Parts: sequence; structure tokens; C-alpha cells
Amino acid sequence: MGLVTPNPGTIFWMIIVFGIVFMILKKFAWKPILNALSEREISIRNALLAAELARQEVANLKADHEAIRLEAQKEKEQILKEAREIREKIIAEAHEKAMAETQKNLEQARELIRLERMAAINEIRLQVIDLSVNIAEKIIREKIKPTEEQERVINFMLKDLTLN
Repeated sequence: MGLVTPNPGTIFWMIIVFGIVFMILKKFAWKPILNALSEREISIRNALLAAELARQEVANLKADHEAIRLEAQKEKEQILKEAREIREKIIAEAHEKAMAETQKNLEQARELIRLERMAAINEIRLQVIDLSVNIAEKIIREKIKPTEEQERVINFMLKDLTLN
């Protein structure tokens, strides 16, 4: 049982050694340890404050980023709206121009048809006149035999006649 019960002399020297170590530590090490702990506490507090400030700064940056993103979204929508309006305007102008061109082409086609019809009518008139003259000539040759008096009258009338 000697191992479990301490010897009073050992306890005495342990207390003395502990006291000496305690006094040496108190005299030389206690203040630097407490100062180091205090500095550590201050640096941790400062780090926590800096972290909180950084967190607030990040929140502010996120809010600013969101505001910028929303502004960019509005600008994008405005640009797209303007582009659609310009596109619609260009399409309307092109449509109007195409309609005007079509109308112009129709008028030109109508005028061309009118001129062609007039030319065809004039051609038919000339052919009718030629046929009438040929028929009249044949009838007159059949009915009337040329004489000097008739030739003189015809020549006189031909001189008087002006062609239209």
C-alpha cells in the first residue's frame, strides 16, 4: 500500500517546488501570458468586427449588384422595345413602298394595255380601210369601164382630196 499513500516529505517538497514555480511564473510569465491573452482577445474582437463589416459590405455589394442588374434588365427591355418599334416601322414603310410600287406598276400596265388596244384598233381600222378600198376597187372595176372622162374626174378629185 505504500504506492498509493503519499509520503508526507514528498508532499512537503512538492508544495515547496510548486510554490517556487508559482512565484517564478507569477513574477516573470504571468503578465506576458495575460497580455498575450488580452491581445489575442482584442485581435479576435477586431477580426469579428472586420468580419461583420465585410458581411455588411458584401450585403451592400449584393444590393448594388441587384440594382445594377435590374437597371441593365430595364435598359435591355427598352432597347428591345425600340428595336421592335424600328422593325415595325421599317416593315410598314417597306409595305407602303411595295404598295405604291405595285400601284405604279398597275397604272403602267393599264396604260400599256390601253396603248396596245388603241394600236390594235388602229391596225384593225387600217386593215378594214384596205379591205374596203380593195373591195370598192374591184366593184368599181367591174361596174365601170375606164374612160377618159372618168379618169379626168378621178384625177381632179384626187388632187382635191387630202389624206387624214
